[in-house]
Amino acid sequence: MHTVWKGSISFGLVNIPVRMFTATEERDIRFRQLHKECNTPIKYTKMCPHCQREVDTSEIIRGFEYEKGHFVMIDDDDLEAITPETRRAIEIIDFVDLSEIDPVYFHKSYFLSPQDTGEKAYALLRSAMEQTGKIGVAQVTMRNRQSLAVIRLYEHCIMLETIFYPDEVRPVSQVPALPEATVPLAENELKMATELISNMTIPFDPAKYTDEYRSDLQKLIEKKLEGQEIATAPTVARTNVIDLMQALKESLESTAGQAALPIKIEPEPTPSKPARKRTTAASSSDKEQASKKETAASLKKTTTTSTTKTLRKKKATPV
Repeated sequence: MHTVWKGSISFGLVNIPVRMFTATEERDIRFRQLHKECNTPIKYTKMCPHCQREVDTSEIIRGFEYEKGHFVMIDDDDLEAITPETRRAIEIIDFVDLSEIDPVYFHKSYFLSPQDTGEKAYALLRSAMEQTGKIGVAQVTMRNRQSLAVIRLYEHCIMLETIFYPDEVRPVSQVPALPEATVPLAENELKMATELISNMTIPFDPAKYTDEYRSDLQKLIEKKLEGQEIATAPTVARTNVIDLMQALKESLESTAGQAALPIKIEPEPTPSKPARKRTTAASSSDKEQASKKETAASLKKTTTTSTTKTLRKKKATPV
């Protein structure tokens, strides 16, 4: 693993020198943008629209746009002057219960390991946190940015999780179209919903869940490399669900006594199936109705076009 930060954990008078490693990684398959004519990767350059030329990194400075087209210039010395003294320390401020922090606050995870002289102090903090069941709330400065974080245990390792500050989490009141908490619910529907949750509840096993799209994409790329034909995946037939109650019933039947994948609850009208054989009279009647509909649609289209032309003429006529 690559060390991304070196410093120390400090709480009270205890100081533990540590190294930091990124705990997670994105495994998305990424594509390059190519020029269609020659398959050359597109190059992104930093251009100055005023000078009409490419700008070197040494010519670029920071600026905060306080008004459109007006900037306050900020250089490295300015940032150095306000960087906290604790830029090389993870300063634990408080200890709390993990259950008190909502997951919406968590941002990025890092593993912490002791440096050469910090093994005993590291083991001491780890054992103390394990016995008390507490996690530490801390502040740390990385890349000239002070972050709020928590120190917790992950298996036998001390982990740092950066978390958002309260003003960085948007209030729920800004979410549109949320149903009120007092929405009346049918007792039998609620009972069936809770029973469905109970049927689908199992111990969490992260190894059970895989990124199927990424796996299929990898297979597609491999087939392309081998020059094979790409087969289209068959469409899974959707189950027509009449209403919420029917959806709950079918879901409970499918999950009774076993864990199952969730079934989407969405009302969908049952399509009418055309008869295989029709009489001549019925066929003629259908043709008549279709002809009437086409005529009505044609008249409506003509009227709409005429109205649109009239409105355009009125708009073009000067007052």
